[in-house]
Amino acid sequence: MTSTITPQQNKLLGALPAEVFNRLLPHLELIELPLGKVLYESGDALRHVFFPTDAIVSLLYIMESGSSAEISVVGNEGMVGIAVFMGGESTPSRAIVQSAGYAYRLANSYFKNEVNQHTGLLKLMLHYTQALITQMAQTAVCNRHHSIDQQLCRWLLLSLDRLPSNKLTMTQELIANMLGVRREGVTDAAGKLQKLGVIEYCRGHITVLDRPQLEQLCCECYAVVKRETDRLLPYTT
Repeated sequence: MTSTITPQQNKLLGALPAEVFNRLLPHLELIELPLGKVLYESGDALRHVFFPTDAIVSLLYIMESGSSAEISVVGNEGMVGIAVFMGGESTPSRAIVQSAGYAYRLANSYFKNEVNQHTGLLKLMLHYTQALITQMAQTAVCNRHHSIDQQLCRWLLLSLDRLPSNKLTMTQELIANMLGVRREGVTDAAGKLQKLGVIEYCRGHITVLDRPQLEQLCCECYAVVKRETDRLLPYTT
């Protein structure tokens, strides 16, 4: 299985200038990301950055009460550990694997060295950071102003864009934690989508049967994020 995985399956790595990619390649370590694995906790010093190939990682903010809400998702379009690039070295968010798969891990020293030396990589990372900020901002607006039904549609579409198929493995309880809502709300919203024939849900496995209808049922938030991401990161289209 792992023999078929290459760094270029991460679109950000694939978009690197050849000279940068070749220097980083010997230091890229392929690792497995099982569902629920925590890559770092809030406040941890970030020693590595991660480039998912077929996994999805959620960035969550955790409240003192223990409740949480997702602020963004990262898949094969990007990188986990943006605080390293920004110079913060740590972040108040938790990074947890939302969909199992693989990623390439890179020590932050190698990554920072290349960013400091190569303007092409710096520009690429600035564009990626802007796209990520757009997703975070739109997620905050969506969580405040749109229904759970619409939030679930947005979440499903963002996940689909980062997966090789139309199938997701995710319990309703985990989805509720991501969205920061009650599990009963997710159960109700998923039930409506299933009755409409948009999804099929069984024991933690979600299959999207009708993506066009899913997009119609979604609020404008998904389209805003998708449009800005495609504008800033043309390699995602």
